[in-house]
Amino acid sequence: MGKVRAVITGVGGYVPDYILNNEELSRMVDTNDEWIMTRVGIKERRILTEEGLGTSYMARKAAKLLLQKTGVDPDTIDALIVTTSSADYKFPSTASIVLGKLGLKNAFAYDFWAACCGFLYTLDSAACMIESGRYKRIIVIGADKMSSLLDYKDRATCPLFGDGAAAVLVEGTEEEGVGYMDSYFRTDGKGLPFLHLKAGGSVCPASHFTVDHRLHYLYQEGRTVFRYAVTNMSDDCVLIAERNHLDKDSIQWVVPHQANMRIIEAVARRMELPMEKVIVNIEHFGNTSAATIPLALWENEHRLRKGDNMILTAFGAGFVHGASYLRWGYDSQSQSK
Repeated sequence: MGKVRAVITGVGGYVPDYILNNEELSRMVDTNDEWIMTRVGIKERRILTEEGLGTSYMARKAAKLLLQKTGVDPDTIDALIVTTSSADYKFPSTASIVLGKLGLKNAFAYDFWAACCGFLYTLDSAACMIESGRYKRIIVIGADKMSSLLDYKDRATCPLFGDGAAAVLVEGTEEEGVGYMDSYFRTDGKGLPFLHLKAGGSVCPASHFTVDHRLHYLYQEGRTVFRYAVTNMSDDCVLIAERNHLDKDSIQWVVPHQANMRIIEAVARRMELPMEKVIVNIEHFGNTSAATIPLALWENEHRLRKGDNMILTAFGAGFVHGASYLRWGYDSQSQSK
């Protein structure tokens, strides 16, 4: 019996129907299309506007599509993990809500919280679980309703983010040439002052003061975050490529966290890769936090081929950052969205 390696065997996604473009946004806050496109490269973003629907709704839609596409029996799913920074509730977990809505009878579920690196970190955890031999099939979902955390009077942050979710199925394989190969992750605890949500946690619980002073919205010092993101994502990609003997010719795809087009271009330059090898969807989805990378995989699934060498990389609040190397598991043209 050969070594069991974790492999992605399917992907499903969901984005809300409502599109908030830069023209409409400019009527809500002091900004314009040129300012947003020049600085971050976002033309539009999807927003979940229906009252009473949260992150679990989008996660469930993505997972349901995944199950339909792969044809997997829901009763064979061992675990479901949701990574998000915008959980429906403090408790119970968003994952438990999704599991209940999907009717998974033989799985356990939990949330994983690592901001914009959430999908990378969760995928790594799922891969380790699969490779242990104790679990056969795990659904990993990256989902965020970032609009619920935004102050639409803050021109520095509200243009950046959107809502969405995507799910991947992770299984075990003994087949050579495919699967999850390597990862490199780090956390820099210096990041707290530069990117956080001030109120709502145990340090600063909700109160009339926190609401009146608009402390329940995302706060970011953009220049500092940009600088750290460019350096760390670039360094992480170079490191993971070098230790796996990959170069610009043997890498088919880089899938970066979709936070800022200038960050994405900087990563490509550092790796000496043409932009044709970098998967980008920030222009029409914006930054969906933990959902950006799996959404990029879902939207570009038709371009991926079995055995493609792929590096995923992300950076987020904490500061958390890292890169993963995998070989794509199937010929995606055989699956349709």
